[in-house]
Amino acid sequence: MLQIRTMEIDDYNHVIELWYQTENLRMRDSDSRENIGRYLQHNPGLSFVAFNHDKLVGAILVGTDGRRGYVQHLSVDKLCRGQGVGRQLIAHAVDALAKVGIDKTHLFVFNGNKSAQAFYDRLGWEPRDDVRMFSFNSSNNENI
Repeated sequence: MLQIRTMEIDDYNHVIELWYQTENLRMRDSDSRENIGRYLQHNPGLSFVAFNHDKLVGAILVGTDGRRGYVQHLSVDKLCRGQGVGRQLIAHAVDALAKVGIDKTHLFVFNGNKSAQAFYDRLGWEPRDDVRMFSFNSSNNENI
């Protein structure tokens, strides 16, 4: 039986393990326990975990800048894909964002991750080819 609840920092060890096992999900130093803890505090009630009995089978990390929502990581255990876990996690996140006044949400998918692109397309998300992402790193750490 699938149970979804708000992500807590105590979930970190299980969540990070799931993230590392997920193909096409790039983990960075910024995904440290300390940074995720700050992120969850800054964005309370927006990230969720899914359990089948006592086993973590999905997680979604979501935040907002006050104008837009951002899905940072969505991951579902390989053995549980196609069972609606990702769809339910996205729905929980979008609903939670709507409750705090955020109606538009963005996410980033690697160009080569065709399965994720197809998943979001099936859910009604629209690809944006009219913008290009730029990043700036003010540190010497290339893995943040």
